[in-house]
Order: sequence, then structure tokens, then C-alpha cells
Amino acid sequence: MTRGRIDWVAEQSRLLQGIAAEFRETRPFDGLTIGTGIHLEAKTVALLLTLQTGGAALVSTGNLNTTQPDAVARLRERGVTVIGEATKDAKLHATYLAQVVAAKPDLILDNGGDLYVEYLKNPYPSLRGGTEETTSGRMRLQPLRDQLKMPILVINDSPIKQFAENDHAVGQSTLESYMRITNKTANGERVTVFGYGSVGRGVAANFRGGYAKVSVVERDPVLRLRAHLDGFETPERAAALESADLIITVTGARHVITAADLPHLRDGVILANAGHFPEEIDVAGITSSTSVTSQDEYEDDMLTMHLRDGRRVHLIARGHMFNLAGPRPIGNSIEAMDLGFALQARCLEAVARGAVDAASCVVPVPPAIDAAVAGAYLDARHV
Repeated sequence: MTRGRIDWVAEQSRLLQGIAAEFRETRPFDGLTIGTGIHLEAKTVALLLTLQTGGAALVSTGNLNTTQPDAVARLRERGVTVIGEATKDAKLHATYLAQVVAAKPDLILDNGGDLYVEYLKNPYPSLRGGTEETTSGRMRLQPLRDQLKMPILVINDSPIKQFAENDHAVGQSTLESYMRITNKTANGERVTVFGYGSVGRGVAANFRGGYAKVSVVERDPVLRLRAHLDGFETPERAAALESADLIITVTGARHVITAADLPHLRDGVILANAGHFPEEIDVAGITSSTSVTSQDEYEDDMLTMHLRDGRRVHLIARGHMFNLAGPRPIGNSIEAMDLGFALQARCLEAVARGAVDAASCVVPVPPAIDAAVAGAYLDARHV
């Protein structure tokens, strides 16, 4: 019998396997419902089924443009309530999020802050707290601490998440996705990376490792200095745009690339976003610009815009996070996500057991959890 990728991922997720075996005995989530809004793909199936093994009832939805049908089918087959299907429609996606919160989960696992923001529209007393996966979500939730008043642990602020996933895995999957979706080489290409946080550093390093000529655009002078000392060109914004064959945004900010940048782009440039939210490239503004005379849609999630002066600008995945887009999207490595999802499981366990309180509202993973997960990873590999 031929088994699928979900089975392969489950077998390779050693940390989650160990946690599931423990949770089967300890049942930390008995009687609790966990609401989740996270990319639904093979690796998140492993996480959600681990939480289910710990006694949780699960009400789940995906993120924009990343929900994979085989993941949804497996979760539903295993008794997980999955709301909605894959969509790029933000309004439709908002209805999915509202349905998750309407189930009044006791814990929330969020990816971008969407579920917590939805919860604040109609608060209920039984929500104990939960986790937030991303830096984008942390930035969104920090101003809301006085309203949330519950433990919310930010996975992306863990040093493990920073170096295992952001420094390494996202950059690897971004390079892989660029080559898989476009079928183009990185060798000798002029690549401009917008943003030099931990994810931007990983993207820049991996494209340099792929023999691209990489430059970095970063507003923060300290991070720009770091990019310079790491050996990257750090040109002014306009010069970087004019020279680039490929532009990748990974800033967490809105409208990093807009229609106002069209005059600066060279013929044949490719635009791609590796940030969480599909707003870093102002796709609506660019595609509706009077400079764009026609558009060609290609299979594999590619769009070509033809400009009045004959130049062509290509766009991957319409500005959505492109390392979970295109044909056979696989995202970050199993090992990196196993580490991150082990942090998720242990943090949710801590909230469920009352090991953290409202003083831990939108704060990093507790150091004791970081240490336990790191030790378990090394032990599983006999290091």
C-alpha cells in the first residue's frame, strides 16, 4: 500500500510522537476545546492530532490561500471539526474565523492574531488563553493586552523558533518554492530582500547559498548595518528596485511594494512575499494601476502584468505567502516545524494546567519550556 505525505510527516515528527505518547496517558486537555487558525497542511495535521490525543476537542480553520485539501480530509476523518476550505477571499475567511470563535473554545492556537481579535468582538468568560504563532500576530496583539488579560504565549519569540525556523527553515523553503513554482534558477540572479529580521536573514543567506547576487533593503539602521557586516549589499530603495530580478518581501508591514514602485522595476522582475499576511505587496493597487494594460494568469499561481511601456512584472501567488503556494506546496522542513509545534503543544499544556497566568499576556515562551523542547530534540537524535 502506498502511503501519503501526511503519514511520512507524522513518522518523522519525533518530538510530537513523544508528546502524543505522553498526552495519551496524562490527558491535559480533557474536557477542553481548542480553537485553531493555522495553515492546514501535513505538519499541522501532526500537531492537531497530538492535541487531540491529549483529550482536546478541536475546531479548526486555515489561513488565507494555504489550506490543503488532503490535510482537511485527514483531520475530518479523525474527528476534527474543520471549518471552511482553501480560499484567497479575505471576507469569506473572516466568516470561518468567526465560526471558530462562536464555538467558544477554552484555548486558542492562533496564527496572526485573527482569532483573538475576533474573540474581543464578543468576549466570553471560559477562554483561558492560548498561543500565538507569529511575530505579525504579536505586533497586532500587544496593544490589546489590557483587553485580553489572559496568558498568551508567543511561539515566534522563542529562541528555538527564531533560529530553527526563521533563520534556517523559512529561507530554505523560500528558495525551494521560488525554483519549484517558476522553474527558474537562482544562479546569478539579482535578488532583493526587503526586511532583515530573522526571517529576512534566512532568506538572504539561502539565496546567497544558491549563488544569487543578494541585496537587502532595511529601514532599521542597526539591522541594515548587520546586513552590511554579513556581506550583503545594502543599496537605497530605488536602486535596489531598479536592479532586481526577484524581489522578496518579508517585513511584517503593509504595502512595502506598491503601484508607485512600478516605474522603478526592470522588465521581467518577479515579485514574491514570504511574510505571513498577504498585504506586503499591494496587489490590488498594482493590478488596478493605469500603468498595467493587460494581465496573463498562469497555472501554478503565477500572474504576469504587461505595462504600457512594454515591461512585464510577474507576481507569485498574488502576494500570498509563497512558500505554501504553487504545485505541491510543502512549506518548512519537518524538523523545524516539529520543534515549533512541540513548543505549541507544551505552551498550550501550560495554559490548560494553569502553569501561567494573565501576567503572561503576549509574552515569549517560558525558558523552562524552551529548555525541555531543546533537550528532547537532542535526545531523540542521540546528540
